[in-house]
Amino acid sequence: MCRHIAYLGPSVSLGRLLSEPEHSLVRQSWEPRRQRNGTVNADGFGIGWYAEGDPVPARYRRAVPIWGDLGFTDLARVVRSGAVLAALRDATRAGADGEAAAAPFADGPWLFSHNGMLRDWPDAAAPIAASLSPRELLSLAARTDSALIWALVLRRLREGDSLGEALARSVRGLLESAPGSRLNLLLTDGRAIAATAWGDSLWYLADPAVPRVVVASEPYDDDPRWCEVPDGTLLTATRTRIYLVSLKETPTGAPYRGAPQQGDEAQ
Repeated sequence: MCRHIAYLGPSVSLGRLLSEPEHSLVRQSWEPRRQRNGTVNADGFGIGWYAEGDPVPARYRRAVPIWGDLGFTDLARVVRSGAVLAALRDATRAGADGEAAAAPFADGPWLFSHNGMLRDWPDAAAPIAASLSPRELLSLAARTDSALIWALVLRRLREGDSLGEALARSVRGLLESAPGSRLNLLLTDGRAIAATAWGDSLWYLADPAVPRVVVASEPYDDDPRWCEVPDGTLLTATRTRIYLVSLKETPTGAPYRGAPQQGDEAQ
């Protein structure tokens, strides 16, 4: 359920990234090719992008299918950026949160998206919510599993974790409380990307010569350079480098520092 994509590279129009490719994110809203759960992603969408010289991203979110939003068409034509995170929503449960429930969620320089579901939602949320302060609970962006997960990730970021560390530690904690959850998380600060593959598809396209990197739920075209990320993996990326680390082999609770290991870099 859900589809998402993050891009770092030369400035491009949103349309070139999100709607023009043959199997673009827009097309994935009604015809995803590699989605393991659900068939249509029509419960809203969102786009976050960074303007040159401004570390705080702009967002455009709606509670309608991306194919039916005329505002997106104009936005995609004229807005250009070298750092983008966009997502389609397939709701875990129907709700009244509207566009507030649509990723990307944001705070300061960060954009975040969740592709998946917290198992046994909302019952499984009790022990997870208990770890948050009243202030954090009252500040939840929406009454959804994704918003709760974002609160956990955001806490770790504010405590000084790197992008990859925040995702890895959050995934491990969530799996302790709700085993069997699907936790494909995507996070960027406009300079780097971190993502987890846990329960659904994740791919990346790297082109160091440009340089650029795309991390997505599934390829938006048939370029043979797309690489699938193994399930149970943490990916971190810059415009020129990709690092893959197994989440399954790292002990629970151990920090991820993002240091490249021999053989981890993918060109």
